[in-house]
Amino acid sequence: MVDNLALPPRSSLGDEVYEKLFNEIITLRFPPGERLSIDELVRLMRVSQTPIRAALIRLEVEGLVEKKHNTGYRVTSVHSAERFRDIYEIRLLLEPAAAARVAQFATQEQKQFCAKLHDDLSKLVASDTDATYSKFALDDRKFHDALARSCGNALIAETLGRLHTHMHLFRLGKQANVTTDAVKEHQVIIEAILAGDAVKAKDAMVRHIETSRDRMRPYYEKAH
Repeated sequence: MVDNLALPPRSSLGDEVYEKLFNEIITLRFPPGERLSIDELVRLMRVSQTPIRAALIRLEVEGLVEKKHNTGYRVTSVHSAERFRDIYEIRLLLEPAAAARVAQFATQEQKQFCAKLHDDLSKLVASDTDATYSKFALDDRKFHDALARSCGNALIAETLGRLHTHMHLFRLGKQANVTTDAVKEHQVIIEAILAGDAVKAKDAMVRHIETSRDRMRPYYEKAH
């Protein structure tokens, strides 16, 4: 475990604790299988148990940690190659359809919100630090979640939300030029959505997911 996770003073302590722990997991400083002692985290982060327990519960829901009987929390294993292939198959079935529906049916306000999230991602690409990488992972999830929620089909949004796709992919790919390539691919999707072109939005999302799959395949196939 790392030596010091002390947090700077910020307004939302719960979110800060969550983001700090998320960063340690996504950058593999807390590697798969690492035991997370609440008492040790209290000492390292210099906060009470309450925000730490809340953060661990959020991470458990996202599949990044698991609670073991009598032993506390551990960082989960990286998905198998088969699981990643299944995730991409589901994404190819659902996300292009969602993008097309957003282009066709979403309100202008919803479209502009998705565009703003894309702009936020673009601004992060300029710096290359572990903190930036984990923030990009969180914001990339927000971008895809916003598209799903804006498509007008609650079941698509719920199904994609349960996969927590990006949380697991980003544990594999800091070395895979994920951020720069993803931003370029998102730009094409957003341009099609803002133009109201459902066909182009669908095609752009297919290309994004297929490219992501090809980009990440070497990493998830050697993960086990």
